[in-house]
Amino acid sequence: MNVTCFICETCGTQFAASSEPPDQCPICEDERQYVGQNGQAWTTHERLATSHGLRIEQDAGLLGIGVAGDFAIPQRALHLPTRDGNVLWETVSLVTEEAVATLKANGGVDVIVISHPHFYASMVEWSEALGGIPILLHADDAEWVMRPSPRIEYWRGDRHRLLDTVSLIRCGGHFAGSTALHWADGPRAGGALFPGDALQVAQDRHHVAFMYSYPNYIPMRPADVRAIRERVAMLEFDDVYGYTWGRNILGHARNAVDASFERYLRAIAA
Repeated sequence: MNVTCFICETCGTQFAASSEPPDQCPICEDERQYVGQNGQAWTTHERLATSHGLRIEQDAGLLGIGVAGDFAIPQRALHLPTRDGNVLWETVSLVTEEAVATLKANGGVDVIVISHPHFYASMVEWSEALGGIPILLHADDAEWVMRPSPRIEYWRGDRHRLLDTVSLIRCGGHFAGSTALHWADGPRAGGALFPGDALQVAQDRHHVAFMYSYPNYIPMRPADVRAIRERVAMLEFDDVYGYTWGRNILGHARNAVDASFERYLRAIAA
């Protein structure tokens, strides 16, 4: 019997190996996401590799990797070459030999860290292609793992020191385990915050937004926004790297985030 790891065409999540596509995608059936207008559709990694390539280029000083063209959620992964080890922040649905070779040429990857389930994508495929490196996820989102693997490791609590200069913060709000990564001294002077969708960089690149569902326009509860504000209050950073290409706040990002908290809570109370 032939089995394959099917990939949801709407959210880009890769599922455990099976002979037939799953009946549904729980991630897309959830109210934070959606099923495509033409119904649930599936592809495979092999088919995706024939229809799409990867965009591999710099984004504000960091090596970025994203699926080229129109496919699923347009997040991009970032290679974080810290002085204590190299992190692949987020993953995408497609893995290519070129991307793996590029990462290795830039010092390799020691660990994959992902902010929340919408970006789990083909995380196990990436781990295996990079030599079986660990994938670090927050335990509160374990139910959303569609392709289990011994490579997956879970962290718990609200803060985890990953490396001397890198910490993970459980923000919550968007998902229970929504995670932000704080790189204290990189990639530029002043440090940076990588918040996934817990704090999403707005189109003006001067603010961040807080939503329970971005595609379905469900605002985040004020209590959750206040909790995020408390959890990131002690962090120093001058930049915020958003979830996709160019959605970054470069310079004075700490002030921009603080102002965004105040603006959101003021608006939601009106």
